Amino acid sequence: MNDQQAPSATTVGMSTDPTIQRKHAAMIERLSNLQQSRVSNKTDPKDPSFESTKSFLLLFTNSKQAIESSLTQVQQISDTDPTQDLKPELEKMSLSITELEKLVAENSYFLPPYEVRSSLKTISDLKQTLDSVTSKVKPRKRFSFKNRPTKKPEPANTITKEAIENEREQQSSYKVKDSPGFRSKENEILTKEFKGSKIGEFVLSDLTNCEVRLRECFRTLFINRLKNCKIYTGPVLGSILIEEVEGCLFAVASHQIRIHDLKESDFYLRCRSRPIIEQSSGVRFAPYRLCYDEIESDLRESNLDDDTGSWANVDDFQWLRAVQSPNWSILPESQRIDTVNI
Repeated sequence: MNDQQAPSATTVGMSTDPTIQRKHAAMIERLSNLQQSRVSNKTDPKDPSFESTKSFLLLFTNSKQAIESSLTQVQQISDTDPTQDLKPELEKMSLSITELEKLVAENSYFLPPYEVRSSLKTISDLKQTLDSVTSKVKPRKRFSFKNRPTKKPEPANTITKEAIENEREQQSSYKVKDSPGFRSKENEILTKEFKGSKIGEFVLSDLTNCEVRLRECFRTLFINRLKNCKIYTGPVLGSILIEEVEGCLFAVASHQIRIHDLKESDFYLRCRSRPIIEQSSGVRFAPYRLCYDEIESDLRESNLDDDTGSWANVDDFQWLRAVQSPNWSILPESQRIDTVNI
């Protein structure tokens, strides 16, 4: 696969192919004109997009500081009284970090790409800090001579489905179990149409060998623990967050997509900002190939009607070198699927 990896943006820009050079120059000029138009039209300090970004950053910063303050307090309490059970406080902070992550996902469609990346990096740092604090303040079991009734051990095959689900939810970064979605399915074709629906976020979790078809627009998609699935979605107005996936095919369109812990999967993608991958390998990208009645109207409504080429410019947060990351590549045209009609 390394021989078929996509060149970096710098390499493309230095190509000697006249056709590629002309296309590249035209794209740069088009983006430059668009940016100049935005700057010239943004003379009003009360511009809505500016106010939205400013309001988001204020809320994000306040929430971040509140979480950091809580983490500090928990550490201080642990130092003062090591026997105190701080599990409830740690769970509250975990929930707060999850809510902060959802805040970024739901607002990323209007945020500058730098602010999205910076916010996601902050959230990742908060998660690491919480893990560190949890390992330090986890209450130790105290030795006791109390006689307790002996429980007959349960056979391994009596572990309940609820216990398994609870364990998975604790391990997952995206705790959105109360949101509508498809969960715990095998070998099924699952469809959902969002036209006229008030659903803002949708969840795909614990699916195996399933095909999912989501038509029309919705705001946020959370995906975790999928294996050998095919996912086809209309435009997502905000973000798609993906975790723990293997051997899947995605045809999705969104303003921003973040991929974590994914193996050997293909994406037919349209997005407004650069895709982000972390701790992933064997990820291949190609342009969006999906069709259904009125999809063009949905793409225009969600401001995803133009293919900006962002699908081919991937940020690998685990690969900081200047050369191409080995964890992702462009899917060769000879191996791409035909347009899928759902």
